[in-house]
Amino acid sequence: MTRKLKEEDFEVMRGPFEYGRQRPEALSGVLILSIFLQALLFALEYFMAGRHTVYPYNDQILLIHFVVTVILSVLSLIYAMPIVYKKSEKMQYLLSILVSQNLFSISFLISALFIIGYDGEGKVANAESLIQFTYIVLGIGFLIFVATFIRFYILLRKGHYRKGSKKDALRSRFETTSYVPTAIIGSLGLVFIIQYIVRTSAINDLNMMILIVNGIGLFFVMLFILPEQLVILYCKFRFKSFNFNERDNLNK
Repeated sequence: MTRKLKEEDFEVMRGPFEYGRQRPEALSGVLILSIFLQALLFALEYFMAGRHTVYPYNDQILLIHFVVTVILSVLSLIYAMPIVYKKSEKMQYLLSILVSQNLFSISFLISALFIIGYDGEGKVANAESLIQFTYIVLGIGFLIFVATFIRFYILLRKGHYRKGSKKDALRSRFETTSYVPTAIIGSLGLVFIIQYIVRTSAINDLNMMILIVNGIGLFFVMLFILPEQLVILYCKFRFKSFNFNERDNLNK
């Protein structure tokens, strides 16, 4: 019989709130900064990657991403206001997840895909090949997310997020071992990406290849982080102790 996870099973995850890194006022400053960062990354995405690519539907993708970025920026400005986030800190935390994924995952992934489809001299990846490559990258990302989520659930079930339940050395040893399946998936994905670039793309500059690999690699890293973000969001909705009171103190 599966044991239902209780509040104490998530207690260690209160750390970012206890130490102030993810307090609502701290997230407020991050959201303000993200407005400028999102604008900068979209400009780079458009002018440096989107204007010289044969990637299918690139104009539509840029338009959709522009609209999403504008919406997130407007919401970031709204939820950076104390009068708003003090009444809706759960939604502020959800917004911070969306913004972080847009900044460090979606923007870099789109730029990397556009650069692969660079319309240069010599061989150019065709549209069908680019679409297939995109599906494979998204599939690898999905596997990383699922493997990380399962790993995270095992850690919770074994009590590794209970305060004082495990020694740090034992916990680190377990977590290092549990990284292996995710690391294998990510490594195989990056090998496939490099092979694809060499065989089908017009890119032959080492710096451009590094940008592509790093961009897609960062997409994988953010999917590795996403399960923990979602679990903390779940805790904020389920447990009062993950939220702050009217005096800006974390509830006991």
